[in-house]
Amino acid sequence: MSSSVPFLDLVRQHRSIRKEIKEAVGGVLESQRFVLGENGRALEKAVAKYSGTKFAVGLASGSDALYLALWAMGVGPGDEVITTPFTFFATASAISRLGAKPVFADIDAKTFNLDPSQICSKITSRSKAIVPVHLFGLCCDMDGILGAAKKHGLSVVEDAAQAFGAEYRGRRAGSMGDIGCFSFYPTKNLGAAGDGGMLVTSSAQRDQKVRLKRDHGSKIKYHHELIGINSRLDELQAAMLRVKLKYVGKWNAKRQRIAARYNEAFKNLPLQIPFTPDGYQHAWHLYSVLSPKREALSRFLEIKGIGAAVYYPLPLHLQPCYRSLGYHAGDFPVSERVVREILALPMFPELSGAEQDRVIAAIRMFFKR
Repeated sequence: MSSSVPFLDLVRQHRSIRKEIKEAVGGVLESQRFVLGENGRALEKAVAKYSGTKFAVGLASGSDALYLALWAMGVGPGDEVITTPFTFFATASAISRLGAKPVFADIDAKTFNLDPSQICSKITSRSKAIVPVHLFGLCCDMDGILGAAKKHGLSVVEDAAQAFGAEYRGRRAGSMGDIGCFSFYPTKNLGAAGDGGMLVTSSAQRDQKVRLKRDHGSKIKYHHELIGINSRLDELQAAMLRVKLKYVGKWNAKRQRIAARYNEAFKNLPLQIPFTPDGYQHAWHLYSVLSPKREALSRFLEIKGIGAAVYYPLPLHLQPCYRSLGYHAGDFPVSERVVREILALPMFPELSGAEQDRVIAAIRMFFKR
């Protein structure tokens, strides 16, 4: 068998910017300032500008960003928060950590994102917020979601963990709701060398609330105004992310070219390829297709030495830890069909033309056998 095509290869990206990364890390080590320093402040300012918001707050993870965003919007015990069952677990766990209840609504069959038409039937007197997830790098239908939120007086917290640089009708992901949340987990389009996250908002009040909460509720050392947590983006991560931020636009453009090539190659196959509505700019964190023959296709690609992965195999409403919510198989038919059929193919900026050729040839071979 010829050499494999990896699903993801972070080493290639690092090699392309190795010198800058070493200099950035070396500068932090020389300063011996590791927490809440100049790199973190500079990154916050740059991400706010990039996102089109007034403020950004560096945090320890994207999961903490969601938690703190919902906390800042007043979500607490007894409240309900509407979101999608087809997303990474952190979306729902942030709600649960606050003592609130995740309430799921089904997804759109073409975009895999929260379907605005499904939201209103889920709203009750306890509803407090909506968390749309810009899944795989594609923004949700934010006009529909914001319209529902405004009608019912709900907050909107954008889970943009997978969508750094994505756009919806000229607006960047994270800038449209009350608060936006990013993850800098290493595999993301803008990835750190470990965990990291950021929250963006244009509200000075929310910005200050989160800054206080992330640092043990303290403005003056050893004086605590509230019971906070420890969720600070460290200087080493911030320094590396400042380097990578300069390149993320170029990297996303490469992802878009790869996705366009895949789309053209697969358009006549019995395969549902990703759909990007007019006026949207996809960030292509993942390139995922649907096939009723997903398991056979996955095995075939493995034999051919081509990486693939399933995001996500079990929807949130059927997770063991959420049995108490009372959901059952069949409650969200679109999400449940998607988890049975979805498969993500190799997608990263450094994926070579020859590797793309191999992916395309293998997919075509599978369906023409």
